[in-house]
Amino acid sequence: MGDFSSLGLSDWLVKQCKQLGINRPTPVQENCLPAILEGRDCMGCAKTGSGKTAAFVLPVLQKLSEDPYGIFCLVLSPTRELAYQIAEQFRVLGKPLGLRDCIIVGGMGSIAMNKPFFWESMSETRTVEELDQRYILTPEKVKDAYLVHLIQTFTDKHDDWSIIIFTNTCKNCQILTMMLREFNFPTISLHSMMKQKQRFANLAKFKASVYKILIATDVAARGLDIPTCQVVINHNTPGLPKIYIHRVGRTARAGRNGVSITLVTQYDIHLVHSIEEQIQTKLKEYPVEEKEVLKILTHVNVTRRECEIKLESTDFDEKKEINKRKQLILEGKDPDLEAKRKAELEKIRSQKKLFKQKIQENIQRQKQGQASPLTKAKFGSTQGSGSYSCL
Repeated sequence: MGDFSSLGLSDWLVKQCKQLGINRPTPVQENCLPAILEGRDCMGCAKTGSGKTAAFVLPVLQKLSEDPYGIFCLVLSPTRELAYQIAEQFRVLGKPLGLRDCIIVGGMGSIAMNKPFFWESMSETRTVEELDQRYILTPEKVKDAYLVHLIQTFTDKHDDWSIIIFTNTCKNCQILTMMLREFNFPTISLHSMMKQKQRFANLAKFKASVYKILIATDVAARGLDIPTCQVVINHNTPGLPKIYIHRVGRTARAGRNGVSITLVTQYDIHLVHSIEEQIQTKLKEYPVEEKEVLKILTHVNVTRRECEIKLESTDFDEKKEINKRKQLILEGKDPDLEAKRKAELEKIRSQKKLFKQKIQENIQRQKQGQASPLTKAKFGSTQGSGSYSCL
């Protein structure tokens, strides 16, 4: 592995990198920087925390310094938080240029590309070696008690550790935040139902260790660099392996160690197998004293129910529907027409389900020789063939 100068990076950028503690390029930077500097389209694929952002920020800044004119670069990101983080890296690395940037959040479009230069990290695993990946098999109704017990265990042993807890919905995120606060855990939340200003404020407080526990939906899973996070807990097993990879990538970044724990219910076994197949790693069971969990089970369940009642009194679901309508309007769609279309699709699905159910019931009756005259009127049977057709 060479240095930044050997990749064609200007002296002022090499110096800027050294001042920020970036002394040598990572593999994704070493392979992609020259191609981007040549003006080629480029696609780079590497693990989380491997320096992908700097891999395109550095050559963009170099080209801008050669001809600093007009609007030079457009960067698209999947989340608002990531957009602000990328802008911050541009500002820091491009400080000698007096760089000016503008952040726009909202819908995303698409950009056509020529045949790009492609580089992919040839690692057998999709997650970093420093990450200790664990699971806890728990019944659905006991999951929250396991969560509280886990957090208590970590905070007792490591009071300086930061923990991110990922969950599947905004509502569940809010309920878990309220519940953990009832247990006096320093907890803060991050989800799309929050106002943008509050989302950034909460993320900043977590990064600054003002709050040690962040409960988030997948808006916090993509690309965010939070170096101080030691533990990631999946309150729900992700439905897609790539979501799991993004989530657990918030810890064990840039060579640091980290732990991820996924709470797996009896309905999630097939999801875990898909994740293990994708990451080429077997998750290990995390040891838990079940007796300790049972001691707090009733208290946790009662507290959660109280939090659910409190949240219902704030019209949270109604606000969520309002936000959905706003989003549809921003996308140029009619919310009422979309609701009508959704209702029609649901009606069709229900009819199909009922139809299939009736077919199965009548097939079963035919097998048992108990078909009723009404059944024979609705479903014509072909004598001797055993097949059925709808009249």
